[in-house]
Amino acid sequence: AEQSKRLITIDFAGTVHDALPWEFVPQQRRVIVGLGETALAFYRAKNKSDRPIIGVSVYHMIPAETGLYFNKIQCFCFDEQLINPGEEVDLPIFFFIDPMMGLDNRFDHVDRITLSYLFFESDSELPEEYEEFKKSLPSSNRPAVVSAPTPGLPVLAAA
Repeated sequence: AEQSKRLITIDFAGTVHDALPWEFVPQQRRVIVGLGETALAFYRAKNKSDRPIIGVSVYHMIPAETGLYFNKIQCFCFDEQLINPGEEVDLPIFFFIDPMMGLDNRFDHVDRITLSYLFFESDSELPEEYEEFKKSLPSSNRPAVVSAPTPGLPVLAAA
């Protein structure tokens, strides 16, 4: 009965690789769950670029050993995420902490777990329908890219 009342604070963090033009933030700073209790949390991702991008995430837990007892029932991290230009999506994670953690004395001192995700661009190909969509756009509808040349880099002329 004592263990069923044990509460664990889950802190959420999110970052993106420097090369990925996305915003990615947890929609809640933390949740408090009892052992065995399911919880649903969300992250929000926004593609700030002008092209569809497939992203993939990796996670890190602190303390790392708590991963033995952190069970993801459903998670955006199971799949690559394709987000269209300017699109913003909510990404769920549905999880619970295995009650067996309460019986493992190595974790008697643990009352807080940090779950952090890092998103980076996948090298997967865009689905065919996206390639066809891009080809179907008249060139006049494509936005012009205007920028000053970077010093030291060659300037490429448009075809």
